[in-house]
Order: sequence, then C-alpha cells, then structure tokens
Amino acid sequence: MDINLASIFEYSSNWNIILIVIVGCSLVSFTIFIERFLHLRKSEIDTNQFIIDIRNSIKEGNIVEAIRVCENKAGTISNIVKAGLLRHNRGKEQIEQAMELSGLVEIAQLEKNGKILSIIAHITPLIGLLGTVLGFIQAFAEMRMSGLVDISATRIGEAMEYALVTTAAGLVVAIPSVLAYNYIVSRIEGFVLEIQTTSSEVVDLLVHREEDY
Repeated sequence: MDINLASIFEYSSNWNIILIVIVGCSLVSFTIFIERFLHLRKSEIDTNQFIIDIRNSIKEGNIVEAIRVCENKAGTISNIVKAGLLRHNRGKEQIEQAMELSGLVEIAQLEKNGKILSIIAHITPLIGLLGTVLGFIQAFAEMRMSGLVDISATRIGEAMEYALVTTAAGLVVAIPSVLAYNYIVSRIEGFVLEIQTTSSEVVDLLVHREEDY
C-alpha cells in the first residue's frame, strides 16, 4: 500500500482538524474573557464612598464597624483593607505586611486564567500557519503526482484554499484574544493602583489613630 505525505494530509478528510482546533481555541478564549470580565466587575466597589465610610469609622475608634463595612462591600480592595484592620492593634510594619500578603492573593485571583488568553493569542496564528504549510504541501504534491501537463486546477485550488482559510482563521481568533488580554491586564493595573493608594491611606489612618490614643 503506497502511503505518501499528500495522502496523510488529504484535503477532503483531514484539513478540518486544524480548523476544529482553532475553533476550540476561540471558544476557550471567549469563555475565559467573559469569566474574567464578570469577575472583575464583581470585584469592583465604589472606592471613594468606601474610603469615606472607613475613614469615619476609624476616626471614631470603631474598628468593628470598619470591618463590617469591608464585609458588606465585598471586593478586592475591601478584602485587603479588612486584612489590615484585623491587625489594627499591631505596628505599622505588621499592618502593611498583612495588607501586602492579602493584596498578593487578591491580585492572583484577578490574574487567574488571564495568561491563557495570551497563550491562545500566540499559538492560533502558528496553528493557522501549520495549516498553510500543509496546504502548500498538498498543492505541490498534486503538482508532482499530476505533472505539469495534467495539473488538476480543482485540487490545487482546494489545497490553496485550505492554506488561506486556516491562516485567516488563526488570525481571526488571535486578534480578539490579544485585545481581550490587554483589556484584562489594563483593568488589573487599575486595581493595583487603587490598592496601593487605598492601602496607604488606611495604614496612615490606623497609625495616626494609635498615636492619638
């Protein structure tokens, strides 16, 4: 039985495998983006109002109420502030350390699965390129087997279509994945900035409160 490379990658039976992989990547990318988008929205709170409520409670010496505010406004920043409030009677360094550790955990939760978007954005063009290479292999195999006199335009056209479709499909998935990944990253950077400013203010409030007492 004569089996050659062209028959292994026969257009009519196997080229859809590449497209199936690319479609699978697109579904994974879309699912992760929606999940991350919803998670980021859930993690958001009205930071300005939150700081006002926390500041009033701390200045009044009501740490229990401040912790209750954090629990009622569950989110990334409120969880970090709560970690600092639970150590309000410790030194400044211990408060900062508690908030820093909590911040690392919260940021890790925000970044969860985000890297997969970046991976998909990088590999789908390569998968499409693989399809292109296989398409050209098919086309040249048809030329070699048919000879220059009796070249089947239909078969050559099919092979070239295979090459172009897989390349386009890879780019169609990669471009939105890049945009989605950068959007998620920009949102996380915004969270990090809010965490830094809010944590600094809360630490100052707690330290000054201790000094006043």
